[in-house]
Amino acid sequence: MAGGSAAPGPGEPGVRTERAAGPGRKASRMSRFLQGGRLFEDRTPGGPVPRLLMRWVRRPLLPAVRLWRRNLQLRVVAGTLLMSIGVVLLLGFVVIGQVRNGLLDAKGKAAQTQAAGGFAAAQEKANAPLAPGGQGSDGTDGMTGSTSWRTELVDQLASGGKNAFNVVALSADSVTEGASSRAPRGSGSVEASSVPERLRQDVGKGQGAFQTYSLIRYSYGKESQPGLVVGKRLYDIDQHPYELYYLFPLTQEEKSLTLVKTTLATAGLFVVVLLGAIAWFVVRQVVTPVRMAAGIAERLSAGKLQERMKVTGEDDIARLGEAFNKMAQNLQLKIQQLEELSRMQRRFVSDVSHELRTPLTTVRMAADVIHEARADFDPVTARSAELLGDQLDRFESLLADLLEISRFDAGAAALEAEPIDLRTVVHRVIGGAEPLAERKGSRILVIGDDQPVIAEADARRVERVLRNLVVNAVEHGEGRDVVVRMGVAQGAVAVAVRDYGVGLKPGEATRVFNRFWRADPARARTTGGTGLGLSIAVEDARLHGGWLQAWGEPGGGSQFRLTLPRTADEPLRGSPIPLEPEDSRRNRDNREREAGAAASDDHRLMSVPPQPGAGDRSPLPVPGRGPAVRTAAPSSVHPAALPGNGARVVTRPAQERPGGRAADGVPNSDQEDTTRGY
Repeated sequence: MAGGSAAPGPGEPGVRTERAAGPGRKASRMSRFLQGGRLFEDRTPGGPVPRLLMRWVRRPLLPAVRLWRRNLQLRVVAGTLLMSIGVVLLLGFVVIGQVRNGLLDAKGKAAQTQAAGGFAAAQEKANAPLAPGGQGSDGTDGMTGSTSWRTELVDQLASGGKNAFNVVALSADSVTEGASSRAPRGSGSVEASSVPERLRQDVGKGQGAFQTYSLIRYSYGKESQPGLVVGKRLYDIDQHPYELYYLFPLTQEEKSLTLVKTTLATAGLFVVVLLGAIAWFVVRQVVTPVRMAAGIAERLSAGKLQERMKVTGEDDIARLGEAFNKMAQNLQLKIQQLEELSRMQRRFVSDVSHELRTPLTTVRMAADVIHEARADFDPVTARSAELLGDQLDRFESLLADLLEISRFDAGAAALEAEPIDLRTVVHRVIGGAEPLAERKGSRILVIGDDQPVIAEADARRVERVLRNLVVNAVEHGEGRDVVVRMGVAQGAVAVAVRDYGVGLKPGEATRVFNRFWRADPARARTTGGTGLGLSIAVEDARLHGGWLQAWGEPGGGSQFRLTLPRTADEPLRGSPIPLEPEDSRRNRDNREREAGAAASDDHRLMSVPPQPGAGDRSPLPVPGRGPAVRTAAPSSVHPAALPGNGARVVTRPAQERPGGRAADGVPNSDQEDTTRGY
């Protein structure tokens, strides 16, 4: 908890706690894998194989997706083509349907007219009187007169429409049960199976003409073709019923419909291509100035303030270009004015700082004389002499910081990098801060100094950064221990300073590096700082190409982490020390939940061997008050943690809010007048 009593510090016990947490975490992962088949938390179910498959499928699509998202002209042209294709297809279906219906209606009417004439002629021939020795007697070949009459009738009717239609005569006995059917008669080698059975049933039951569409088949190898079949029930010369069918091929209609489809397809393709070209041309007229404006805006943002758009014409795009150029000109003027003003301000600060040194030196000499003679003064005057000396020291520090800030603002700060061992710098800083720690009742603990921490850096600037961090941690640590942790991994080195004082409230982790920032603006600065320490420190870190970040939680202390590249001008990819310490409130809660989950998994899965350490772990206690002793402990290796924005602040639980007490009975530290201000 936040106010733990005298307990082991974050040294060797912390290392043992990490080792004990490992088997429990492995047991929890193994139980999750056995129960749900998920080995990786918060990842795609099913293990790495589906992720690799999805990555393999998605990789070739990424360039196309990136081009689609970034190219407005491509999206507009593609959308125009898709909509044009849809419109052409819809229009084609409608036109083809209308043409098809028209052709079929015309064919049906013509077929009905032709068939009605044939039916009338057949019936008229059947009702005509017979000639002597004609069709009513049996022939010498054994055929009846009725059969010979049907053959002659079919040939006569079909002779009037060669290649236009065919005629088929079928006996009505084939649809009457128990009757003997006569052989069918047809023209043009048309098979009797071309007449659908359903049509024959309708003709056999009705009195009028019936029609349907069917496939006309031929007996001598000719290709079948669709056609219209019209039939009617009639009576021959012997007054026997028979069925007469007209079969009209739809070859010409198919050719006409195919011609219409080809014409529509060609015209549709031409229209789609033409619309795509029109869309590309029109969009290009708009997108080209926009792309030009985007490129010029990027160059303006890069500092090339003289860039302007080329304006031609008097249309809306030209007006946009003129407005853009006016905006760029005004921005250039304003930026030049601001740069001149900033240059004047920096020069003013630098000149004032330099000019104040001469009178300050005179005042310092006079103050030293008065301070040495304070024993001869009365108590009030002697105390005034002491205060005068202290404030002059603070004034000199403020002038030095102002000069340093002016160098950073002017870009005149130079880095004198050389290989140094940060352990030497850390120990030198701690040696200078030990008197202050003794007065505050704090200890300064060092972790990770058992191995070299070598980096190319400016020793003077790194020492200034670390001195600022350590002194601030001691001043705001409320007498608790201050832990300085060092780490090295791959191409980076890091030094983290951890205190257990009032901590940082949400949002303060980013503002803490602002110049002259105080957590409580209403309070005066009584700790002797100038308010520029962290601002100079972050500038020193940036000059090295490194990071200086802060983390904190109310009532749980804070941690400042300095990360530097091991080689000058080498980009950083991570930090050897995580920004949020292991003993933070959230990490302790997570470890307790993992321990509980591991214990419950051990009860459910008896086949899994028990994992040691899950129940023996204890959260890393907060160091208590004690004498100022510097202790070195072995370092623990942390995985490289990617940097955040320095704004990670953990909110305070309900039981530790102002007005309450912590779980161990220690009063809440936020109630004391120790609000952090740098």
